[in-house]
Amino acid sequence: MSVTEIISTEPATGAELWRGQIGDAAREVAIARDSWAAWAAQPLAVRVETLRRFANVVRGRLEAFADLIARETGKPLWEARTEVESVINKVDISITAYSDRTAQRRFEGALGAKSAVRHKPHGVLAVLGPFNFPAHLPNGHIVPALIAGNAVVFKPSEKTPASGAFLVECFHAAGVPEGAVRLLIGGPDEGRALASDPGIDGLLFTGSARAGQALHRQFGDMPQKILALELGGNNPLVVWDTPDIASAAVIAVQSAYMSAGQRCTAARRLIVKDGAHDALVEEIGRLIDRIIVDHPHADPQPLMGPVIDNATADQVQERFLDLMLKGGRPIKQMGRPDPALPFLTPALIDVTDIAARPDEEIFGPVLQLIRVPDFEAALAEANNTRFGLSASLVAGDPDLYDRFWGTVRAGVINWNRPTNGAPSNAPFGGIGLSGNHRPSAYYAADYCAYPVTSSEADQPRASIGVGLRE
Repeated sequence: MSVTEIISTEPATGAELWRGQIGDAAREVAIARDSWAAWAAQPLAVRVETLRRFANVVRGRLEAFADLIARETGKPLWEARTEVESVINKVDISITAYSDRTAQRRFEGALGAKSAVRHKPHGVLAVLGPFNFPAHLPNGHIVPALIAGNAVVFKPSEKTPASGAFLVECFHAAGVPEGAVRLLIGGPDEGRALASDPGIDGLLFTGSARAGQALHRQFGDMPQKILALELGGNNPLVVWDTPDIASAAVIAVQSAYMSAGQRCTAARRLIVKDGAHDALVEEIGRLIDRIIVDHPHADPQPLMGPVIDNATADQVQERFLDLMLKGGRPIKQMGRPDPALPFLTPALIDVTDIAARPDEEIFGPVLQLIRVPDFEAALAEANNTRFGLSASLVAGDPDLYDRFWGTVRAGVINWNRPTNGAPSNAPFGGIGLSGNHRPSAYYAADYCAYPVTSSEADQPRASIGVGLRE
């Protein structure tokens, strides 16, 4: 029996939140294809002003949008509000970035000719969104794409379709033509159909490394299509010779457990000096014991809500158990207070003695402790991954940070800050299995338009000086 609807439920309660009809990728792409030229023909000032109206629409619906995101993802309401504010702020940042990264340039050429560099939109761009930031992350692709003059077909995650539908409704309410932003509701099949549709000129993806690898293979023989991948990370947090143990512990907790560990920039590995780590581990443990895990609207406000669904909770628990079976020593066990709901308690496990530690992203509240003898070993361990999204060093010595920054391979490298602290007015992306060198955020303008170089003269003026018979 074919499924015709997508149903979204609240992770914190299991209650139905939203349902919608599964869409047709080919139909949505065809509508966008018919519409994009008219949108691209609008002056840049018109497109910019339309996106500014979009920011105002979202601002006017902030509380309703935040409530919906909190219910659909399970993240605390305060965090959902922060996400909606990021959606609003993305507009001005993207306008500035487009002006900076794709500015028109003119310069003098030979024989009085002039040269110019301008940018054109690709056409129709597909956007596949994730569930962890169902508004902010796809919005970070859609807004720059629209500013550049592209049309967009957006498929939100099947786990957060209501948030995606709300986002698209805000674009249309602001005056973005309905044909310029299309919503495709569906699951993996619809995502594959969208990615393979010959009518798209590129795909902008945020999600797992496994899905990103599949897309990279799929697009391997299509160099004419842009592919921008934002993938996951197995991110290291190195704490070394810092006198402020309390702050280091807070940074570790913020890095590992914000959004219930469902951030691509979350710290997965805590690397410490063997024999000098006890005080830090004890302080982290005390903070873990104080973390409030509750539903999004709870009072007092929780630090963590549930993970996205029961299947994810099962998988995270299985990964934690697998680490134990391989020789990991739990310091803080993972708990699941209600087997019928996906609430998980934060876990901390010492995996130093696991001979072949799995290089994978456990997308949940699990932090793995790794003890090393010296800073050179810490640097080697930080790079002991196929991923390369974010990394952070907590240390008081600037020379250590210089060595860390120069050695560690990642797209986001922080000092005395959490691994998941990345400003929106800077590029965001990773290397290795974390991306394909198409950083987003401030640099999203780079993959939303392509440069065109022109040699220009007011009148034709040409001669051939050699190689012709008299």
